[in-house]
Amino acid sequence: MKVSEADILILPGLGNSGRGHWQRRWAERLSSGQFIEQKNWDKPKLEEWVATIERHVMMSTRPVVLVAHSLSVLAVAHAAARMADTKVRGAFLVAAPDPELNSKVARTARAFSPVPRDPLPFPSMLVSSSTDRFCSLERAVDFATCWGSDFHDAGDAGHIDEESGHGPWPEGLLMFTRLMQRLRA
Repeated sequence: MKVSEADILILPGLGNSGRGHWQRRWAERLSSGQFIEQKNWDKPKLEEWVATIERHVMMSTRPVVLVAHSLSVLAVAHAAARMADTKVRGAFLVAAPDPELNSKVARTARAFSPVPRDPLPFPSMLVSSSTDRFCSLERAVDFATCWGSDFHDAGDAGHIDEESGHGPWPEGLLMFTRLMQRLRA
């Protein structure tokens, strides 16, 4: 599937993505990219985040591909069962946090526990780092296995955000392109 054939819904994590974050840059660069705003970035409520994702999927007029970072990865996993048989064709998931076993995850993000373990009803790729302070690589592999996601180890890349030096993140864009090539319209 070509990017121009889909609505690319870009879903930031806790606290939103700053101006230099790769998600903001992709939203500006991808002609069909839509940056999705949540009601409250700092005190997230699982049901509100899930409802926002569902609403944007339903309002889309074309096939949808989700691009989620951090806490939004868990929101997508929670919303997935409700998005079976919808326009969602795939999901590019980056730096899932582990609110169950990682004490560094913000207390406000713990409401996204337990992490869903059911397979996602659409193709997906989970990209994680061996040095992410919010999730061990082993847990990320476990999430990917449960969700049926392709897994990519990004190596020493921190939380794959602006703080870890991932502004434009061209390697991520290449991985996203590979996922898009697998999807059908």
